[in-house]
Amino acid sequence: LTLLMVWVAGELKLGAIVIGGFALAVLLYGGAARTMLLVGRSGRRSAFDPWRLGLANLRRRWRGTVVQAVALGLGLTTLLLLTIARDDLLANWQSRVPADAPNRFVINLQADQREAFAAFFAERGLPAPVTEPMVRGRLTAVNSQPRGHADYTDERAQRLVEREFNLSWKSELPPGNTVVAGKWYGSDSSPQFSVEQGLAETLGFRIGDELTYEVAGVPLSARITSLRKLDWDSMRVNFFVVAPPGLLERYPVSYITSFHLPADRSALIGELVRDFPNITIIDVAAVVHQLQDTLDRVARAVQALFGLALAAGLMVLYAALQATADERQRELAVMRALGARRRQLRQVLFAEFATLGATAGLLAGLGAAGIGWALGRFAFQLAYVPSPWLPIAGLLAGASGVVMAGLWATRSAVHEPVSAQLLAG
Repeated sequence: LTLLMVWVAGELKLGAIVIGGFALAVLLYGGAARTMLLVGRSGRRSAFDPWRLGLANLRRRWRGTVVQAVALGLGLTTLLLLTIARDDLLANWQSRVPADAPNRFVINLQADQREAFAAFFAERGLPAPVTEPMVRGRLTAVNSQPRGHADYTDERAQRLVEREFNLSWKSELPPGNTVVAGKWYGSDSSPQFSVEQGLAETLGFRIGDELTYEVAGVPLSARITSLRKLDWDSMRVNFFVVAPPGLLERYPVSYITSFHLPADRSALIGELVRDFPNITIIDVAAVVHQLQDTLDRVARAVQALFGLALAAGLMVLYAALQATADERQRELAVMRALGARRRQLRQVLFAEFATLGATAGLLAGLGAAGIGWALGRFAFQLAYVPSPWLPIAGLLAGASGVVMAGLWATRSAVHEPVSAQLLAG
């Protein structure tokens, strides 16, 4: 099963996380289901209380009840996670991006093309994008100590040190940037770097560390004097590492920019490529598609495991009803012999199945909300607030589904004559 999850997830770490989360969910769901049964002991009592009798049936077979609640709850978690929670995550990310945020990025623009590039937009009644200088460099050392892939265990850190960084220079703090440590260099043109906070945390950089980059085959070293927090959701051009003017200009440079293009002006992209054939245009929709692909990949890993749990839950429910069919018939026969009507028997069964389904559904809703929050917080760095409808939707879906399945499976026990039931017992 573990190998299956790793294969479906396409990544060892992701598969292990799903397996671990599944095991944790089994323990949490099982404990919560057992607790709910114990809490359900209290309540009003009357000569014929269908809810009390239904709960008594569940408590009498509490082991089977817990197994059914866990299996059904895990399966329903999948449905909720792959519908409401996943859509909420994507909508949450998209809502953080301003409506007029840049939706196109241009890279590889050359210095002698900047004026013509700005004129292209001005001639068409669009604001000219601000172009930013960019120099490519690979991190080779920190504090004069070689630094590479083998120095990190974190996968993101390993990917970062293997790639070339986009370095830039600025004298003023860029919009959407906030200095969180150290001091912005301003007019100080001495060799120094300002580094993005997340990058520093991932690669273990601190204020005062000396970074060495290889730029066009030449080493370039400077110390970190500030850390910045960036507003990535603005979709503006941002850089992990920036330096004051004078440090990078002597190296090969190209320019990068971003701009917002209304949907009804998308034909301009063809004209832009025609006039500037060397540039590369990146559509932000591709970024959204990549996020959707990531969500789908995670969802497939979760779906495979929790889908099995849903099928297992239904099988467990059916097997439990079949295994206790004779016992249930005797119980119903005794109640009918004592004067209970078929309608009252159906009320007892309804209460039993509704409680089981509602318990499984509530656990599923809370579980989907928790998994959605964890995905938003740790996988996508989103301040995701789960929908309050998740537990409600889970409760209603679980209760209605189990009630329909349970009443259908026990329909013969309700309608069979009392004499036949007692003789069979």
